[in-house]
Amino acid sequence: MGANMAKNTSLLDALPSGQGTLHVVMLGLDSAGKTTALYRLKFDQYLNTVPTIGFNCEKVKGMIGKAKGINFLVWDVGGQEKLRPLWKSYTRCTDGIVFVLDSVDVERMEEAKMELIRTVKSPENSGVPILVLANKQDLPSAREPCDLEKLLGLTELGGGSSGHLWHVQPACAITGDGLHEGLEVLYEMILKRRKLAKMTKKKTSCCTH
Repeated sequence: MGANMAKNTSLLDALPSGQGTLHVVMLGLDSAGKTTALYRLKFDQYLNTVPTIGFNCEKVKGMIGKAKGINFLVWDVGGQEKLRPLWKSYTRCTDGIVFVLDSVDVERMEEAKMELIRTVKSPENSGVPILVLANKQDLPSAREPCDLEKLLGLTELGGGSSGHLWHVQPACAITGDGLHEGLEVLYEMILKRRKLAKMTKKKTSCCTH
């Protein structure tokens, strides 16, 4: 499976921007709202969900901006503690990571930060763009995106070719607010990462000649 995914990724890299299906993994602690977000993106309606044991996988189409018409294959992986060691099996060779966060649950913010940083620091995920979906923004006690950036230590990740491209998107999975906007930003980060990779490759080849 890993070999096939690697093969698909190299094929995707060879395609002009905007073609092919992008592979995206949706992670986050249990009860953050991952599955609700996935099915809101897929069906544009609220579906009552149960805790994910294993994963859900759906093809989702971008609806706005540059991502309009782009296909994303989204893997929603269970967030319970016993399932988290499996995350790395899904993030290998992925184009982007969506980390869904409960913006209200301050008590588990440190736990969320630990899991997010662990995912980001994994060698297989080096440079993979990260979209943090700050979910449950409809609730009055939800933390603002700028607060969440600090609480999650995102500013320490850097950016550009040497760090991770990341963005915090305020969202509400139940109503769908912010979900497609987040997908558009993720798509733009994926394109930017590919552009940076091409430029680095060119520089390297120039230096070797």
